[in-house]
Amino acid sequence: MEQDYDKLSPVGETQARLLGEYWARRRVLFDRIYSGPRVRQIETARIVGDAYSKLDLPWPEPIIMPEFDEYHGESVMDASLPQLVEANPTIRELHDAFKNSRSLNEQHKTFQRLFEVVIGKWAAQEIVVDNVESWQEFSARVYQGLSKIAATDGKGQQVALFSSGGPIGVTVQRALELAPHMTLKIAWMARNCSITDLLFSGDRFTLSSFNAFPHLDDPAVLTYR
Repeated sequence: MEQDYDKLSPVGETQARLLGEYWARRRVLFDRIYSGPRVRQIETARIVGDAYSKLDLPWPEPIIMPEFDEYHGESVMDASLPQLVEANPTIRELHDAFKNSRSLNEQHKTFQRLFEVVIGKWAAQEIVVDNVESWQEFSARVYQGLSKIAATDGKGQQVALFSSGGPIGVTVQRALELAPHMTLKIAWMARNCSITDLLFSGDRFTLSSFNAFPHLDDPAVLTYR
């Protein structure tokens, strides 16, 4: 639906700036910064870092990790939707509702419902898309990235990782041992530019908080996907 999904909107830029200012004012310092490879992930890290620079606080150069790229939901939709619309009455009804949306808000809501059903089927392996990473491969990739960070960063160090809803969901999945369908629900609950806090040491990987947004106290900047 988006012309360029891999781009921060003006609201996204504001969210990143507010996060940076919130952390910088509280002197929250990091030993390492990681980012997924998407433009919007890297730009979020850069804008947060700008707030640190303004207060002459250290902000490590971000380390780009392809393990924290988002899953390829757009490719799954493009490849599978035409056949699903033909064969599945529920998906056809959702698709018709999306096409007949009368406002941008309604369009976003109907697309999200359609997206959730299709991606849910893909994650459950009910549909397979050739030449597109599967949900299981995606989850394994994120797990591998988390293991790399845990192995690199020593005791007492604090790191920040800038990623997206899918990798956040899989990270929470690892901490709470969730099933795939619950992982997707977690991913879709994550607000843009929210904070998920984890503790890790050796084999310990514990969720401390999820989806916190104390820096976003204006309802105008509270957004989802």
